[in-house]
Amino acid sequence: MGKRILITGKNSYIGSKFCDFTTKYGNTVDTVDMIGEEWRNHDFSSYDVVVHVAAVVHQKENSVSKDEYFKVNTQLAAAVAKRAKDSGVSQFVFLSTMSVYGVLNGVIGKDTELNPFNEYGKSKLAAEKEISALKDSNFSVVIVRPPMVYGKGCKGNY
Repeated sequence: MGKRILITGKNSYIGSKFCDFTTKYGNTVDTVDMIGEEWRNHDFSSYDVVVHVAAVVHQKENSVSKDEYFKVNTQLAAAVAKRAKDSGVSQFVFLSTMSVYGVLNGVIGKDTELNPFNEYGKSKLAAEKEISALKDSNFSVVIVRPPMVYGKGCKGNY
């Protein structure tokens, strides 16, 4: 029997691709839009996993304020994780970024320090810390740090 999965970030590139992929394996996937406050009315209690992909991304650093990065990428992500935990969801997957390392060239390994240099990376690292603090024996937290994402139909900045 498959898992019941909620993707937060309804029309996101990664969320859509993940939905297409995971439903092939018998999972049931729902999505919820994170723009505005309507997501707060969504019942999380029937899900096994929440995959949080909503974020402010692909913006020039000077076109988005530091406050906006932290409002969406940190505070919203932490609020969703807390909501998932409080609703009895057993696993939370957070899509972070390799930007938390602050490395532009070279190799990232298990000993690479976390040292983001832009507001995007800083806001994602702050979210990782807040979300990780929620982890316990009943609530598993998974943090995924992909590199630049691109593919057919992707609106990214590749």
